[in-house]
Amino acid sequence: MSDLWGDVYSNAKLLEEIAPIAIDTALLQGVVMRTKESPNSSDVVNFAPFTLLPSPVPTALFEQAKSVQGDFNLLVDCISQNPSFLENTLSSTIKVDDFIEQLFRIYRHMLNEGLAQTVFLGINRSDYMFDCRADGTTALKQIEINTIAASFGGLSSQTPVIHQHVLKALGKPEEACKILSNNPSLGISRGIAKAWELYGSEKAVVMFLVENVQRNIFDHRYIENELWSSNIKVIRRRLTDVYERGSLDEDKCLRVDGYEVAVAYFRTGYMPQDYSEQAWEARLMIERSRAVKCPDIATQLVGTKKVQQELSRPLVLEKFLPDQPEAVSRIRETFAGLYSLDIGEEGDQTVKIALENPEQYVLKPQREGGGNNIYGHEIKEVLERVKNSKERTSYILMDKIKPQPVTNCLLRANGKVQVSECISELGMFGVYVRQGEEIVLNECVGHLLRTKATEHADGGVAAGVAVLDNPYLV
Repeated sequence: MSDLWGDVYSNAKLLEEIAPIAIDTALLQGVVMRTKESPNSSDVVNFAPFTLLPSPVPTALFEQAKSVQGDFNLLVDCISQNPSFLENTLSSTIKVDDFIEQLFRIYRHMLNEGLAQTVFLGINRSDYMFDCRADGTTALKQIEINTIAASFGGLSSQTPVIHQHVLKALGKPEEACKILSNNPSLGISRGIAKAWELYGSEKAVVMFLVENVQRNIFDHRYIENELWSSNIKVIRRRLTDVYERGSLDEDKCLRVDGYEVAVAYFRTGYMPQDYSEQAWEARLMIERSRAVKCPDIATQLVGTKKVQQELSRPLVLEKFLPDQPEAVSRIRETFAGLYSLDIGEEGDQTVKIALENPEQYVLKPQREGGGNNIYGHEIKEVLERVKNSKERTSYILMDKIKPQPVTNCLLRANGKVQVSECISELGMFGVYVRQGEEIVLNECVGHLLRTKATEHADGGVAAGVAVLDNPYLV
């Protein structure tokens, strides 16, 4: 599997010839990002990093990830409606993690006040790697599920054309035809449009909540443009803008700069540094409104690593999907080993196994955005420091997935054209809409393949480590 394009990678002259063709195709397709030097200006842009050729992905595992996404959508939605589970699961975490505690404070406020919103929108991305087992077979194993600001649905809608063109330029037209079509931005916008429609006000807008630094704006724009083409007005605001110029009327309508907001779509708000005191006030205002939040605060909490770990316990999935044993089985099959670090005998045992064999595990804090996980000897350092304190409960431990490396060439702006040993991560985008208790939309809307050199333990595209890719099913 690893030498799929060996004839290309072994020919340095051919690589130098084909790389500029690939880069120009990426620019033609709008697979671009703003530069680090001018992150809030589109005057100068560069191509988003990507692989020269598509990476091999086992067909059966790709289809498995695709088929289980609808199950994960339903699971996330069910958990978001179960306060006692979220309270019990996160009770130890909120004592030691200020960020999760702040989110939970807003969640409790909403439980006491009652929800004004009646329509719920989920845009999730479930991420997997392909684990090489001792018997030589590979298995699909979930890394995490992203319930807030799941990115690269826009740019990954444009990447298939790049690899189709490169393969044709290499005289491989049959292989070019095998590149899967992929359009997450269309599916994501369809979900947002459905939520906007069910909100029931034609004059209302969709508000993208965005970061102060917006290098990845074009990823948003693809989704925005799909909404504009459906005659749905889109505005972009920061949380501080909402604080300064937003208000709730007596009907709990959210208004920002005079616009009534039907859908508040978060592309920020998943890291502590996204929040000032004013931003937290804005988040509470948005939650209290009848606008459709994507995600609402409960759904964001469902995406925590602690919830992921708790779901892997025996009979927990059955509580949420009691009449769906097949769905439970499909979901459970994707779980890697997950272990609690709560204070007590079970947590002590987890600390013990991690200290004995740190290379076998990954230590995960409750953070999104890539580049947060802890590996190898660093696990020992962290656990030696926190093993006897409550601070350890802000982490979970997970079996380290061991994928089969593949060969590829990672193209970056101003980078060298060189062949690397790489591993890939497959994401599946899921969208659901619920009105009251009725699920009115539940779809897998596309995929994202990201590839990075094996020398990097952690980090995604936005973190500058992984690059965009396409699956070549084998």
